[in-house]
Amino acid sequence: MIAQLLAIGFLIALLPLSYVWVSGDANKYRKLVWLTTFLVFDLILFGSFTRLTDSGLGCPDWPGCYGTSNPIHAGADIAAAEAVLPDGPVTEMKAWIEMVHRYFAMAVGALIVALNILAWAKYRQLGHTPWAATGLLILVCIQGAFGAWTVTMKLMPLMVTLHLLLGMALLAGLAWLAAERTPTPQANDWRAMFKLRPWLRLGFVLLVAQIALGGWVSTNYAVLACQGFPECNGAWLPEMNFADGFTLWRELGHTASGALIQTDALVAIHWTHRFFAFIVLAYLAWLAWQVQRLSSMVNFARALWYLLGLQLLTGLSNIVLGWPIVAAVAHNGGAALLVLVLVWLLYRSRGAERDWPMSGQGWPGKSL
Repeated sequence: MIAQLLAIGFLIALLPLSYVWVSGDANKYRKLVWLTTFLVFDLILFGSFTRLTDSGLGCPDWPGCYGTSNPIHAGADIAAAEAVLPDGPVTEMKAWIEMVHRYFAMAVGALIVALNILAWAKYRQLGHTPWAATGLLILVCIQGAFGAWTVTMKLMPLMVTLHLLLGMALLAGLAWLAAERTPTPQANDWRAMFKLRPWLRLGFVLLVAQIALGGWVSTNYAVLACQGFPECNGAWLPEMNFADGFTLWRELGHTASGALIQTDALVAIHWTHRFFAFIVLAYLAWLAWQVQRLSSMVNFARALWYLLGLQLLTGLSNIVLGWPIVAAVAHNGGAALLVLVLVWLLYRSRGAERDWPMSGQGWPGKSL
């Protein structure tokens, strides 16, 4: 069964690998890095679709489906589970959604293995250390382990949230590698870009924290715990139970003691994500304004403005329209795109250090 799953993942990976091989780009490694980055972004979107359709336990074992490589062979077990709980987590459609997600995750793993082979085989020609690609391979293996624990631990909120964060970390790592492999013109505003570097780092930390809170809201099904906007259930400070809401080690839908989680705990989860969203939006809007003042970074600033607008619109749509799946997936995608933009800006600020004249003016760390 494992051999069959690996074969399916490899066959899916053959399509992008073949595209890279026959492409006219002389730098196959760079092409593969960019393509893998795009596919990891797509995998994050499909992972959110899997979670939002309650398909995470469509196949309640791992890595296969009832000990088989696909839902077709597991049809009898799926039908039996669906007969017991028609509205439960196991249906034929949910099984396919979950397994397609696993197939593509294995394909991404195969692509990162291919990246490593290229990185080590041609590291002298590439001019960059191959250890970055190896780090991504280690990260994707850890991500796979958390994907397994997500299923075997029955969608424990902590495991699901960490699975999301590791997916974003993989996307960020690939984005950095892609930026490193892409030639960029020397900026004429490198001094101002370097000054923005610590503020970009803070923005990235705030964004990651907000993504973690968003994952915690989603995996605890707390999106609709607060009705209305800007107030929550008719109050600015509704009744909330932070202790139960933010206890990390507990089963889905239960408190640490095993009792069913109450509404006030879910309200605390949602309210915290909503409150922190204002802080992150305000800070990233200020950051976009600062970046926009740099002539070489205008397009990045526009991307930040558009993505912040998308996040505000889709976040409100989730509340006002009752969590429509299109808005929810778009909200996850917007967060992933914000990660990409901030990673590329951070890379550009790193490049600004290399552009700084080494004689006559001193280094910014000493002179500013």
